[in-house]
Amino acid sequence: MNSHRKKRSKKSGLPPGTPIHIGEPRTEPVHIHSVTYSKAALQEQDLTQNDAFSCSLSDTTRTWLRVQGVHDLAPLKHIATGFQLHPLVLEDLVNTEQRPKVEDYEQYIFLVLKHITWHEKTRTIQTEQISLILGQNFVLSFQEGNHDVFHLVQTRLQNGKSGIRTHGSDYLFYALLDAVVDNYFFVLEALGEEIENLEGRVMNQPGQESLQYLHELKREMIVLRKAVWPLREVVGRLSRGESAFVCQSTQVYFRDVYDHTVQVIETIETYREMLTGILEIYLTSLSNKLNEIMKVMAMIATLFIPLTLIAGIYGMNFKNMPELEFKWGYPVVLAVMGLCAGGMVLFFRRRKWL
Repeated sequence: MNSHRKKRSKKSGLPPGTPIHIGEPRTEPVHIHSVTYSKAALQEQDLTQNDAFSCSLSDTTRTWLRVQGVHDLAPLKHIATGFQLHPLVLEDLVNTEQRPKVEDYEQYIFLVLKHITWHEKTRTIQTEQISLILGQNFVLSFQEGNHDVFHLVQTRLQNGKSGIRTHGSDYLFYALLDAVVDNYFFVLEALGEEIENLEGRVMNQPGQESLQYLHELKREMIVLRKAVWPLREVVGRLSRGESAFVCQSTQVYFRDVYDHTVQVIETIETYREMLTGILEIYLTSLSNKLNEIMKVMAMIATLFIPLTLIAGIYGMNFKNMPELEFKWGYPVVLAVMGLCAGGMVLFFRRRKWL
């Protein structure tokens, strides 16, 4: 864990609505991109932090304002003032440790969810907070970092025949939400391959490295479950049409996102059960390996018990022992020992103990 990460404890004692960035410290500039579109036209513009953003909204066009970076409060305050965002919304925007949720204000819907990516080199899950605001003819999206999460949506939007251009802003809101949820399946595929490979290693060669990676995957599944599980309730509210900003014709698309969310959650639970099963396989493999070792040790000890008995008998120093004077006594005793050992080996093999 990064010791320089700004924590929630820094807000202790401050009044509600006080915006303080909580999360990984960043130094890159905030990138603001404006897209104004209709069925017939589209206009894009990059805005710097010093640009005065004009909230010129109309009934004939829709506006999508993309903000990449929430660590700098100055441009966020300017946007919040222009769109008349509640102070609590601004506070939640800069707090990257929010739980996925949806809140319905009088003039807009505020939604928070987590964008998840799988890092191949470190084999860990990385999360990024995404905040979406749906209002009358406008959509605002806020990302924690500068990763281009919505590049596919922007590509579709640039196509004049795209359904996003012909529908309202609630459809764009759905498309952004759907893009984040669809990305969960790529992460689950990567996790599924890791779990299958781990299961094979545990079955063939269980060791401390496999056990350590198993615990790491279990921690990653906890992070994934924490990020996705609350989203089921969020999308469920949107699919039931509990908000006036979501048209009835768009509700069917939110129901599709809801089905995808349920599928993701079920897959996560399945993977968690698989990891628990792999841990049981690991413990069982160690137990079986230990049992095999003890079995070999017990057989070796059993083989030497009669030999030790014979050697102990003839190691006694009694005066009247006729066998001690026998010329062939020593090779005969060795032969008897060999026959005893060979007979016991044959007995073990018949019983399939060897």
